[in-house]
Amino acid sequence: MVTSASYPLPAFYFKVVFASSQGNSDTSFQEVSGISSEMETEPIVEGGNQYTRQLPKSLKHTNLVLKRGIADMSSPLVIWCRKVLETNFMEPIVPTLVSVHLLNEEGNPLRGWEFTDAYPVKWNVEAFNSTKNEVAIETIELSYMSSSRTL
Repeated sequence: MVTSASYPLPAFYFKVVFASSQGNSDTSFQEVSGISSEMETEPIVEGGNQYTRQLPKSLKHTNLVLKRGIADMSSPLVIWCRKVLETNFMEPIVPTLVSVHLLNEEGNPLRGWEFTDAYPVKWNVEAFNSTKNEVAIETIELSYMSSSRTL
């Protein structure tokens, strides 16, 4: 029997949770991208062979990219980003665990990813344009140590 969880899930109903936010509802985003891992390889040419072996080297992750309307300065996420990005490196960067979940119609997680030791590396505000009727968007990019699929 095919369940609704086995069908392709819509990408528009998702939740981002920062372990350090402790239930804070300040983590609503309109877009999440950058969930990607790639194995780097090193080509090895062996004498007498007509092919090249590709040996695994290291795992490479893209930054996790989060987009949303510009938040208030009192937002815990904004405060954390400012602490990291406006630092003089006198205090250590405090990374956190970030979880991303695709949700079903009841709001229960069906698929999930965790990003360990994440911290902001880029904070961007999109261009303001007086000829467009759009929400002002901020983009936060997070670097992380490792990722894993949890659901």
